[in-house]
Amino acid sequence: MVSYSHTNCAILFCFLIVSFHSANCQSFIGVNYGQVADNLPPPDATAKLLKSTSIEKVRLYGADPAIIKALANTGIGIVIGASNGDIPALASDPNFAGNWVNSNVLAFYPASKIIVVTVGNEVITLPDQNLASQLVPAMQNVQNALNAASLGGKIKVSTVHSMAVLSQSEPPSAGAFGYGDTMKGLLQFLSTNGAPLMINPYPFFAYRDDPRPETKAFCLFQPNAGRLDSNTGIKYMNMWDAQVDAIHSALKASGFKDVEIVVAETGWPYKGDSNEVGTNLENAKAYNGNLINRLRSKVGTPLMPGKSVDTYIFALYDEDLKPGPASERSFGLFKPDLSATYDVNLAKNTQTPGSTPTSPTNPAPTVNPVPSPVVAGWCLPRPGVSDAQLQANLDYACGQGIDCGPIQPGGACFEPATVASHAAYAMNLFYQSSSRNSGACDFMQTAAVSSTNPSYGSCVYPVGST
Repeated sequence: MVSYSHTNCAILFCFLIVSFHSANCQSFIGVNYGQVADNLPPPDATAKLLKSTSIEKVRLYGADPAIIKALANTGIGIVIGASNGDIPALASDPNFAGNWVNSNVLAFYPASKIIVVTVGNEVITLPDQNLASQLVPAMQNVQNALNAASLGGKIKVSTVHSMAVLSQSEPPSAGAFGYGDTMKGLLQFLSTNGAPLMINPYPFFAYRDDPRPETKAFCLFQPNAGRLDSNTGIKYMNMWDAQVDAIHSALKASGFKDVEIVVAETGWPYKGDSNEVGTNLENAKAYNGNLINRLRSKVGTPLMPGKSVDTYIFALYDEDLKPGPASERSFGLFKPDLSATYDVNLAKNTQTPGSTPTSPTNPAPTVNPVPSPVVAGWCLPRPGVSDAQLQANLDYACGQGIDCGPIQPGGACFEPATVASHAAYAMNLFYQSSSRNSGACDFMQTAAVSSTNPSYGSCVYPVGST
């Protein structure tokens, strides 16, 4: 199958996917595991939960030894963090940095698969620029301590940023960093050490600040009119691509285009206070489900095609002691009893390479509430529809619970591996699965029912009720 931040987030759910062929090993899917709560299950129970899913990485905001030990010998990658409060001592005292690494890394590695140490969280955009000036020296001392233990090439050192590090984010091709020499020094450190730039894009906040229906569809990966980048001629069909590409453009403009991007946090709250727009289970399930589906497609972004960015989703559990609005305590994918808050198809035992999460949200292409005529035939894209729009249709259709396995590698309809071919198959299957209701073959007026059978070779396009 072919700028907004969450400054108080304390959990990172990173989904990393290695291959279409492995439902149980997805190297770019991960999760944030925050602990601002008094009702979390024991670490051992959490480790068992994670092993039953396709989650391959976990980000901690600290370095809780009980959790790090519980994840030993699971093969799950672990991101641990030094707090903002540790930065002055890490920056000024190499011995403090060495002791920190000895206590929090060497005591557990390699049984516990620590892969990244994050020094601080959203430091550069804090009002205290004195702390920001100490960030790179602190990271360098941690790096030196890892180098001394012969782990410099195995465990990366980074820090996490809100989208506010960008001085410009629209259009995506004009993305640029602010914070002058501080940011430049940080990027040089990352480039020199092969470490990733870790960023927190939240389309949820874009919708919160602009709660129009078209913005909602743009943020939830649902069919929409798109937004044109006039510099490149690229029409962006979702906020995720736009935000990640803005970071990519900023890196390129700064002379560091080879620095890897990792999404350290992203997510959507499933409930909130009465005055919080968009905070409901339908939207949370749609966002996370469609995001996971897009990552699995490995389509990438317009400026970084063919590769999925490592993404940590916020969050593993709710954190019931966090301050602020109700949404801050309502990002959890799982409940304290280990049951799923909603299903985004992460269970290792039930997931198949072709399975996709469902989305109960009702955007433009879905069936109208009033029954419309049933039309025989196959639902196919209209001529001249852009690949960007077809990709949005494909993401939406496969996010509705239909079986898109045939258009994944090894499937009967994978070849030709084009957006147009894969979208045609998925759009038709969605239409057939919707009892051939004509409203299900609309897709923002980019599709129509045809009497011509598009099947070819061993690739059979269903017709009739499926």
